[in-house]
Amino acid sequence: MLCLGFQGCSMRQQNKEKTPDTVTKVSIMKSKFGKSGDRDVYLFTLTNKHGITVKITNYGGIITQILMPDKNGKTGDIVLGYDSLQQYLEKNPYFGAIVGRYANRIANGEFVLDGKKYFLAKNDGHNTLHGGIRGFDKVVWDFSEISDSSSAGLKLSYLSADGEEGYPGNLKVNANIVLNDKDELSISFDAITDKATPVNICNHSYFNLSGGGSDILNHELVIDADRYTEVNDEFIPTGNLPGVKGTPMDFNTAKPVGERISQVKGGYDHNYVLRKKTGEMDEAARLFDPGSGRMLTISTTQPGVQFYSGNFLDGSIKGKGGIVYKQHYGLCLETQHFPDSPNQPSFPVSILRPGFTYSQKTIYRFSVIE
Repeated sequence: MLCLGFQGCSMRQQNKEKTPDTVTKVSIMKSKFGKSGDRDVYLFTLTNKHGITVKITNYGGIITQILMPDKNGKTGDIVLGYDSLQQYLEKNPYFGAIVGRYANRIANGEFVLDGKKYFLAKNDGHNTLHGGIRGFDKVVWDFSEISDSSSAGLKLSYLSADGEEGYPGNLKVNANIVLNDKDELSISFDAITDKATPVNICNHSYFNLSGGGSDILNHELVIDADRYTEVNDEFIPTGNLPGVKGTPMDFNTAKPVGERISQVKGGYDHNYVLRKKTGEMDEAARLFDPGSGRMLTISTTQPGVQFYSGNFLDGSIKGKGGIVYKQHYGLCLETQHFPDSPNQPSFPVSILRPGFTYSQKTIYRFSVIE
């Protein structure tokens, strides 16, 4: 792996000596988390032999917690979220959730497909964001546990009915969230439909590799992209794909998130056009916290990654452990198709048709730099 300017290049796995000998494979435990309406909601805990722990709930497919050691062996939680289901039910800016049917924004909450205009639920001013008022982040998913000798995880399933939030077609969606003993968390999605429909599904975790309680402006970021999707004041793409070279948008070599953020109106909330070929698994981004030594490497089959620097966190949300989430206390790296693709014919196609399968995968690899 290339370090590309990160401080120190000595990579190591998490300290195996601190792992009990009794842990021989990834474990999975299930516990009651509460109820949403008349549906039971559960919390699933995945733990591997290196001490990585991931907690997931079948409400919204939310990743509520990722625990990993730092360079001194101290365990910390590297994602934002809440302690209780009730908090997720009351107010959740998509912390850790599966978002869809269409992640990101669709302009004016409408699109034309095969000559017919569809009108979507608007929940972001004039636009539709992350699927609408009741997107995939706000539903209870069916579940089954999956495991083998070196991994364990959860298969989540949901039927998004024809007309839900205005989208055409009955869409059957599966999400596999799996932790392995290589310290990798993989999230894969597949879907089929009985009518042509836009599909763009992703995970919306907010990361803070320091373990929380401070902002992410000193985190060093690499994004493997030469271009990004230019947006207007409502964060809707203009259709232009400007180059990043020589601008505050350039993260081809590691730079602190806060180094040039004041030069970007409103902060970072932009889709980066990855250099990789769509459908091929390759590295897309790396995030490093110099204080803790924690590193996150993201590989994906998707054509884009939305870098969001937590601009709308304003101190009004109290998260896990009573931490007040202020501006820039977390960042998102959402692997995705481009925003507003149904209205942008020059963007990669995001329409799923009957007889075809939507399929994509993202891998999050956790490591420490000494």
